[in-house]
Amino acid sequence: MDQFIVKPLFGGGSVEWYTVTNVTLWMALAALAAFALFVLGTRGRSVIPSRVQSVAELAYGFIYKMVEDIAGPDGVKYFPKIFTLFVFIIFSNYLSLIPKSFSPTSHIAVTAVLGFGVFIALTILGFVKNGTHFLGLFWMSDAPLVLRPVIAIIEVISYFVRPVSHSIRLAGNIMAGHTVIKVFAAFAGVAALSPVSVFAITAIYGLEVLVAFIQAYVFTILTCVYLRDALHPGH
Repeated sequence: MDQFIVKPLFGGGSVEWYTVTNVTLWMALAALAAFALFVLGTRGRSVIPSRVQSVAELAYGFIYKMVEDIAGPDGVKYFPKIFTLFVFIIFSNYLSLIPKSFSPTSHIAVTAVLGFGVFIALTILGFVKNGTHFLGLFWMSDAPLVLRPVIAIIEVISYFVRPVSHSIRLAGNIMAGHTVIKVFAAFAGVAALSPVSVFAITAIYGLEVLVAFIQAYVFTILTCVYLRDALHPGH
């Protein structure tokens, strides 16, 4: 599966932490695409928006409403961070659908940074905002007293599993889609199977267009849920 191999952009040799790779390139392209849409595309804002401005405003309003509805008015101040995550992930996902491209979000090293970054930041925020009352997130006061310690252990385990599931879900779904396309493409050279292979690739590709958005949406909405827990652990 050479499409998932991390390669240096310049020269050969081993990949070090400072090496400019294909991952670096496609993450930079995702950032540039976001800049083009939300900065250059909306530079000449008008009452009657252009198509590019309409897309930018639709994305902005969609995520803003999500943050406000899930995390509440207190969560709106963290909207820029959440919106940045959504935009980066969705552009990375869609750019990876270009033939001969590379998908950074198919690598757990990338999604783990995003997932654990959200987890650590929101855990710190929870303690800063609520102090020790943040631990109330794990203590179900409405449950029978005898069950509360057991539930607390389950809640603690569930809480620390969050960044793992948050990151693996994104990487796993993106990798799976690209792998299936690759498998069907391998049969394209067989004359008898070529029409079926082309049809299957087209169908999976169409599904991946939907999955690219859904995975960015799921990552963002879970971030909003975790933000709500950090701001209001008693709810």
